Amino acid sequence: MEDAHLRAILGVHFLKPHKFQSGDIKLVEDVAERLRDAVARCRTDAELRASKERFLLATKATNDVIWDWDVIARTYWCNENMQQTFGYDLAENEFDPAFWESQIYADDKDRVIESYCAAIKGSASSWIEEYRFMRADGTPATVVDRAFIIRNAEDTAVRILGSMIDVTIERDMENRLHQSQKLEAVGQLTGGVAHDFNNLLTVILGNAELLSEDLDDRQDLRRLAKMIETTAERGAELIKRLLAFSRTQTLEPRLVDVGDLMNGIESLIRRTLNANIDIAFNRTGRRWKTKIDPSQLESAILNLTLNARDAMPEGGVLTIDIANAKLESDVAKSEQDVNPGDYVMISVTDTGEGIPTDVMARIFEPFFTTKEVGEGSGLGLSMVYGFVKQSGGHIHIDSAPGEGTSVKLYFPRSPQPDVQVDEPEADGSILGGDGTILVVEDDTLVREHLVNQLKGLGYHVFDAASGPAALQLLEQRPQVDLLFTDIVLPDGMNGRELAEIVQKMRPEMKVLFTSGYTDKALIDPERLDTDVELLRKPYRRAEMAEKVRKVLGRR
Repeated sequence: MEDAHLRAILGVHFLKPHKFQSGDIKLVEDVAERLRDAVARCRTDAELRASKERFLLATKATNDVIWDWDVIARTYWCNENMQQTFGYDLAENEFDPAFWESQIYADDKDRVIESYCAAIKGSASSWIEEYRFMRADGTPATVVDRAFIIRNAEDTAVRILGSMIDVTIERDMENRLHQSQKLEAVGQLTGGVAHDFNNLLTVILGNAELLSEDLDDRQDLRRLAKMIETTAERGAELIKRLLAFSRTQTLEPRLVDVGDLMNGIESLIRRTLNANIDIAFNRTGRRWKTKIDPSQLESAILNLTLNARDAMPEGGVLTIDIANAKLESDVAKSEQDVNPGDYVMISVTDTGEGIPTDVMARIFEPFFTTKEVGEGSGLGLSMVYGFVKQSGGHIHIDSAPGEGTSVKLYFPRSPQPDVQVDEPEADGSILGGDGTILVVEDDTLVREHLVNQLKGLGYHVFDAASGPAALQLLEQRPQVDLLFTDIVLPDGMNGRELAEIVQKMRPEMKVLFTSGYTDKALIDPERLDTDVELLRKPYRRAEMAEKVRKVLGRR
């Protein structure tokens, strides 16, 4: 009846004239209200569908794991990134609180659960934690988990919407950067201390040698002089390791075939190992050459061999591989201070005890050791690390408790042609000469000691404490055969800069560098080629005399 009446009213406009009755206007208003409600519901449903569609598209566009927990309805949902990021198939694993808690890394679980519960039970509107979440393959991922907490009028949590972001790569890079910065700071400190000690040891070792030679008729005193000499040599070896770690040792790089070098020390390595350790050398294909200091490389490999031996007290297998390797850009980006390109790779792998995670974080720190007191200095791996980095290379260690250790050293492939100059062997005799030498050394004790030694060998010597002072002396003396200069000098001019000026003034003048400490800005392995001579501090008198004669061309 009402519908017929309504049609009659509407017919006023669309069908035929109609005489309004009482209540017709109210009926029309009610219908209009229902129409408005229906339109509003349609609009709301459309907005909800659009909002849901936008939400689903947003969860697909992000790499985050988006999750939604309805506390009242006790329903749980997360997007498909749970499978893509962590490997869990949502068809087989319901993402509920119990599942989430079970995958939190054991050492982080109590902290994370306590923090989460406190946020929900309190009045917080948000929650954030960083923790380790186990992937489906059993490896931990570092995640940042953020959530917004929706509360009702009674301030009770009714819904929690959050996102999990995998930051494993970022945190790994940050940790490597922090470790590198820490090692750099320690290296600068040790390098400066080592520089001063090398100057002292140069004087101590040199004078101990002279005393030992002059006390042939006093064997009791000669033994004391020999003891000083031996102690100074041990000190020099310690300083050498410190300088290697700090990347400030003076290197003498040559073009090296690592396989040929390994042939020379293979017998020594075999004698170093216990009888219950088998060793295998693998040298694959035609090997590239690299420009490095061969004596330092030998020391590095021997250090790694000793570490491998100590990690296998019950015996095992040590494998040394030498091969060409190409580091792609994506691999280089994942490591600190590594450039993509061609490398010569040396791998030393043992089947020993492996390295615990907490020890791995400190493995390159100087003086850090897990050995008993008196059984290790803690400078072995730090020396290897410093040498590799100073040579422009890269070191990578893979290890886990009970699974052995593999240490890989990467040295840049040299673009130089395969030309090798053989050095004649020194016969050990101490011979002098009659040339004129300018000694430039800022340390007074070292300068006086070196001047006296050179005069004792028959040379005419004059000296200066800095580069500018040396240039003034050269203006007054037309005939000088050799510039014998320290690399690190004061007054704004280092030894290399002094030598460059001098050789422009007098191209015929020979140059011999000496140093117990340097940095890449002064002597770069790529710049230190065969025509640059270097004498490392501390040095013996015979070594110094031989080097001076060689540079002067008077062997």
